[in-house]
Amino acid sequence: MLGKVALIIAVWVLFAGGVWLLRRAFQWVCERLEAFRVRLGSRRRLAGFVALFGRQLIRIAVLVLRIGSAAVVVIVFFALVTFSLGLFPQTAGLSHTLFEYMLRPFRIALAAFVDYLPDFGVLIVVVLFTYAVVRALHLLAHGVEAGVVVLPGFHTEWTQPTYQILAFLAIVFGLVVAFPYLPGGNSPAFKGVSIFIGVLISLGSTSAMGNIVAGIILTYMRPFHLGDRVQIGDTLGDVTEKTLLVTRIKTIKNEEIIVPNSQILGTHIQNYSAHVRHGGLILHTAVTIGYDAPWRKVHELLIAAALKTGGILHQPAPFVLQRSLNDFNVSYEINAYTDQPNRMVDIYSELHANIQDSFNEGGVEIMSPNYMSVRDGNTVTIPRDHRPADYQPPSFRVRQTGGGDQG
Repeated sequence: MLGKVALIIAVWVLFAGGVWLLRRAFQWVCERLEAFRVRLGSRRRLAGFVALFGRQLIRIAVLVLRIGSAAVVVIVFFALVTFSLGLFPQTAGLSHTLFEYMLRPFRIALAAFVDYLPDFGVLIVVVLFTYAVVRALHLLAHGVEAGVVVLPGFHTEWTQPTYQILAFLAIVFGLVVAFPYLPGGNSPAFKGVSIFIGVLISLGSTSAMGNIVAGIILTYMRPFHLGDRVQIGDTLGDVTEKTLLVTRIKTIKNEEIIVPNSQILGTHIQNYSAHVRHGGLILHTAVTIGYDAPWRKVHELLIAAALKTGGILHQPAPFVLQRSLNDFNVSYEINAYTDQPNRMVDIYSELHANIQDSFNEGGVEIMSPNYMSVRDGNTVTIPRDHRPADYQPPSFRVRQTGGGDQG
């Protein structure tokens, strides 16, 4: 009896010493992991990754070690309790019962794992097949973008959206096939939770799905590209980003406008950059000049103003259209080509300034005759710096019946 008691005491003393050593070893391993993280952080290539995920990975590793060491201590503890009780005939039956209780969860888990092996094999096959399909799509998309693979009638900008759609469908198909083989996939609770989540997603994503469908349609319609100057509704600016949900536009006032794709699909789109590489964009503006100005000279002055404007192409040459013969004036429209649609606001501003300078230097007033009811006695509207040095306003003339002219 004394020998058995001494053996039990010795075993439990060793267990306490082992727990103490395990605790010290755990602390030592934690210190080594932290030192390893610091060494990796000092490397330039891994500094960003370690700064973002280093502490999180260390915490996960420490948690795994803590759970593992705790499991070892509990198992050894129950084993020692069973061993201690088994040394005495009075408690030997309790020892066997406690040992069975301890082994039962492990037996159940092992049996469940063995029964699940066929379904697990199917899951592995589905995962590998889905990964292979997605990887093949990625390589094909890379080949199309690099020009190695040429698909007739397939535009390069369709590559990434098509790849994302096909990869998403492949993953969804893989999930549908793998769903029955997941642990508990056939249980009523799992099915109920899945249906509930599906209903929530369906009810909460109606507008989102509408934008996604519109984004897919816009992708294959190709109404604009990144960097194009467009006007969508009342928004004028450059396209900076296209996604399946929204399109981002940077306006001429440096504002970012986020337009849902469903709204774009339901309105008209003006693309000023679409035909720039095939002749250029025609900028146009109109002036009204009186009938007293020779129309050929007006054409010359408008064309000269356009050719002095930065961003205006000399070929094709600018041209003038006489849009209408009004009651008091003629409407002239200057048309000029540009290959810089993103600068159209600046070009218009410079063009208008050059038109004023050109007409002032040419001695033609930009005004309609109904600007004033009487010409005699009034100074011309040409700025003073552009008038002749000997210019004098015309005198006011009155003709009397029966008499001569009086000034």
